[in-house]
Amino acid sequence: MTRSPYASSASRRQFLALSAGVAATTALAAAGCSAPGDGASAAEAAGASEGRRTLTKIGLDYPFTQLPLYATLVKLSTAAAKKRDVSLLTTSDASSADTQATNLTTWVTQKVPAIVSFPMVFEATEAIAKRALDAGLIWVTYGGSLEHQSADIQFSFLKGGTLLGEAAAKWANEELGGKGKVAFLTDSTIQLGRERTKGMIDAFTKLAPGVDVVAQEQAIDPDTGLSKSRAVLAKHPDLNLILGVTDAAAYGGFKALQQTGRKATDAKTFVGGQDGAAPSLLAIKQGTFYRASAALAPQDIANAVVDVPLAVAAGKSNPSAQVPITLVGRGDTASIDDLLAQNA
Repeated sequence: MTRSPYASSASRRQFLALSAGVAATTALAAAGCSAPGDGASAAEAAGASEGRRTLTKIGLDYPFTQLPLYATLVKLSTAAAKKRDVSLLTTSDASSADTQATNLTTWVTQKVPAIVSFPMVFEATEAIAKRALDAGLIWVTYGGSLEHQSADIQFSFLKGGTLLGEAAAKWANEELGGKGKVAFLTDSTIQLGRERTKGMIDAFTKLAPGVDVVAQEQAIDPDTGLSKSRAVLAKHPDLNLILGVTDAAAYGGFKALQQTGRKATDAKTFVGGQDGAAPSLLAIKQGTFYRASAALAPQDIANAVVDVPLAVAAGKSNPSAQVPITLVGRGDTASIDDLLAQNA
């Protein structure tokens, strides 16, 4: 699940300048990361020659602190790291590309041995990732891929959008006779957003061609989702569906519909999103017109945040992770309860 809505108003030139300022170093030894010393066994020495090392510290850089997932991810990742005798560091980027660049630069300079980062400006982050690798650090890209990385963590982006689009189209055909109006809350700034958006729009428009697409608005957070949806509703008060690239944005649309007079149980309205955020899951469980979420299990993501860098450190040949995604709706009470427990 910006200037882009993911980014602040910071310029890309500023971000690139900060990225370029990272101090280059080629030392393999890093704080929290050790290799066998002179007294190491032959087996340990062989492991070191294959690039294996002991990892005791991981930095998690998740800049979008306004999203509901942030606090949950930090809590669960910290616990997962502790179970593996690893300490977890976090940044506080406050959704600012400049702040993210500064924090990542500091980590590379300090030689934090493994960095898991969700880049706000992917092409600009390449410079930092390259500096990290040149310094002998581990770089894991969260939410997409970079040219310079050790591994990545992805979330079946296209599949999530497709699942939501298919479910919404099925509902529109059954409940609206294949007619009506839909608005999409989208993201075009990063790989995750682009693939989710494509899957969502392509699946829906293919399966429900008689539903008019009246808007495609950039929105990933609740406030933007609310304001953009209210603007659409001012022109199309009979809007039937709002589908979001994130649950956060879709939940803003959900509130906009209610604020403009739509009853929460309206039979001719469908809102759906992606991520499995707690407010959206609760709305589904309560039987409102928020009807579906292409949901990720926070524990699966947290485990990947820790396990992927450890797999890189262990020299595994395919350390990247693809976190599974599942569509949940009104009838999936057990799944919703399990996801809500993870978000607690």
